[in-house]
Amino acid sequence: MNILIAEDEADIRNLLKISLEEEGYAVFPAKDGVEALEILKREEIHLAVLDVMMPRLDGFNLLRKIREASTIPVIFLTARSEDMDKVLGLGLGADDYLAKPFSMNELLARVKAQLRRNHEYLAPLKKEQDYLEYGGLRVDRKSCCCYVNDKLVELNAKEYKLLVFFMENPQRVFTKKQLYAAVWEGDYYYDDNTIMVHISHLRNKIEADPQNPEYIKTIRGIGYKLHKVGVGP
Repeated sequence: MNILIAEDEADIRNLLKISLEEEGYAVFPAKDGVEALEILKREEIHLAVLDVMMPRLDGFNLLRKIREASTIPVIFLTARSEDMDKVLGLGLGADDYLAKPFSMNELLARVKAQLRRNHEYLAPLKKEQDYLEYGGLRVDRKSCCCYVNDKLVELNAKEYKLLVFFMENPQRVFTKKQLYAAVWEGDYYYDDNTIMVHISHLRNKIEADPQNPEYIKTIRGIGYKLHKVGVGP
């Protein structure tokens, strides 16, 4: 999940970034509302944490801009605790409100709750496709078969789930921890090597040259993504 942080205090912004990344989220920090809008234009954001008092464009007006085009969950952070501010923020479409100073554990719990609710709300709207296609890759969900350039490729259960997850989210970068959570589900023992080994095996089966992968790219220091075939590195 991609989270936008719009906060003009550098210390708080960096603390939020580090804490959220430790939980497996991809974080996009902005020092004011104008910078936040630029991020929203170029990235797929799933939740925003906004400070109310920011230079150039404050949190209230930033929220107005967001609500013109998006229904993503928005959590306000503010040093102002007046009831009218809270009423205004919620009235503009904020989903939650946290006054400074706040507990990081409480913020993380609220982020998880908002993302879960939003996922549950959107889930019925998504109709699962019988087939997924991307470049020369094709997956038949009904038979759980994978084809590379129309040739059947044998995948084990985890490799199949990894490939489907990538194909459902092309061009999005995922950390190893995010991939583990998505594919291993109830298996709680997280291990970096498990992901690396399965990615390596998957590449050996779907890539023409596993050492120079066309599809599953390593994003150094972050994780992996399903690359847009034929465009850039």
